[in-house]
Amino acid sequence: MSFSAIADLCEKVAATTKRSLMINIVAEFIKELGEDELEPAVSMILGRSFPGGDQRELDVSWATLMNVINRLVGVDSQKFSKVFKGEGEGDVGTAIQIILETSKVRRQATLFEKPLAILEVRRIFEAIAESSGQGSREKKERLVETLLGRSTPLEAKYIIKIMIGEMRTGFQEGLMEDAVSKAFGIPLRLIHAATLISGDIGEVASICKRECMAGILKLRFKIFKPVKLMLAQATDHVEEAIGEHGGRTAFEYKLDGARIQIHKQGNEVRIFSRRLTDVTESFPDILELIQEHIKAHECILEGEVVAMGEVNHPLPFQHLMRRFRRVYNIEEMVRQIPVRLYLFDILYVNGESLIDQPYVKRRERLREVAEEIRLTDQIITGDPVQAELFLKKATDEGHEGLVAKRLDSVYTPGVRGKNWFKIKETMEPLDLVIIAAEYGYGRRYGWLSDYYLAARDDKTGEFLTVGKTFKGLTDQEIIDMTRRLKETSVGEEANTVFVLPKIVVEVAYNEIQESPKYKCSMALRFARITRVREDKSPEEADTIQKVRRIFEKQFEKKAKYY
Repeated sequence: MSFSAIADLCEKVAATTKRSLMINIVAEFIKELGEDELEPAVSMILGRSFPGGDQRELDVSWATLMNVINRLVGVDSQKFSKVFKGEGEGDVGTAIQIILETSKVRRQATLFEKPLAILEVRRIFEAIAESSGQGSREKKERLVETLLGRSTPLEAKYIIKIMIGEMRTGFQEGLMEDAVSKAFGIPLRLIHAATLISGDIGEVASICKRECMAGILKLRFKIFKPVKLMLAQATDHVEEAIGEHGGRTAFEYKLDGARIQIHKQGNEVRIFSRRLTDVTESFPDILELIQEHIKAHECILEGEVVAMGEVNHPLPFQHLMRRFRRVYNIEEMVRQIPVRLYLFDILYVNGESLIDQPYVKRRERLREVAEEIRLTDQIITGDPVQAELFLKKATDEGHEGLVAKRLDSVYTPGVRGKNWFKIKETMEPLDLVIIAAEYGYGRRYGWLSDYYLAARDDKTGEFLTVGKTFKGLTDQEIIDMTRRLKETSVGEEANTVFVLPKIVVEVAYNEIQESPKYKCSMALRFARITRVREDKSPEEADTIQKVRRIFEKQFEKKAKYY
């Protein structure tokens, strides 16, 4: 099937507001795909170059994309910026489409060339991802030019959207599960469970086409293929967690570290970050610890790594992130920033999936498997006073707070719900995405140091501005941030640089107030960046729906002004 069919489908979906109609349109489309086309097509419809959990990356900079566009149609970054902010309405793909449609420069495509096929686009993506070493940038650029040079303007719109991971059609993974269920007549609960295990709805769709329900029912975890993490909902009070969990719950330290998933098979161990990226090489000390103390032949474990300073207290999060980013001189970094591993869950052991077992049973099994490796500190109680004292103990030791886990809760990968609550002493910060920045004044002159902060709309995928701040980063962090933002710049206007939504930052604030200034009608008051969340992807940023809930919750204790 041609790639233009995907482009046409995405146009239809983007123009549709009813979820049921979206599902029907996509279900009819994927039903007609060949078995080998299903996974690539499903991934592309969701704005992914490769399936979920795949470690390959295109690693194509925005500068490379602009070089290609300039060669194809003679449009430089300034002209692109004008279209992007005008007719393109801030959407990169739409701006590319408009430029290609209106350009009078002759393009490479001819009437005699075959249309791009779905599998051909995937093969070119694979070739781009596999290009490495000397001359790789030039090779990537030639491949991108070949791809866009053969594309129609509409195809180019969606190829670019897939490459930068910003689809904005409103069709999310949950809806794709509905579509796969409808297309192949398999109950949604089984499709959802299969996606949790496999980590990718595209793979599930291929199994449905090839083996029907029998293939779905026999699906099992694959060692070294990371699984989405179960997520916690925020609350300000231990009483809410106790009440929601039936009067008694497990409180554990919410450590000020980074969450990891550990896969072991025999003596081979792989460590994955929260973003499901392989970070094994950065943690030889954790690798050795697992090899020495985990005797299970096969297992998937979850834990937290914490950078440790003097007097046994955790170092700030940004120091730990230096370990995650390090690929050279790792031994020196291990000495400079020692880390400690705490385990808190086990998903799989020796061929047996544990995700459907109650949390207390998983914890018991983890204790058996972990041997001398520490588990997170825990108490099980229904007494709010005891829980508050435990919360104070956690924060006094330099940690973030507590996580409350329902005793009989199963593990639900990728799902945020009330089975787990995270509890902090102060108002929970928001994880937001930088979508633009302004050059500073005074000592910050010449640096991008005033940042526009945005939350993701869970329905459309659009990033909506909720505030702006110049506070929180050190001078060195501002210099580093300027470099990173310029690498993803898609346009400039006066003192403002517009960027792709790639960088997630944790933002503290005093309150959320009404504001006609922004499209979402809300703004953060006294926003300040507390840290850069290298461990989170833009898709994991907080949603505008969450911001709205916090905004409304403020009025439980104060009046609204009408």
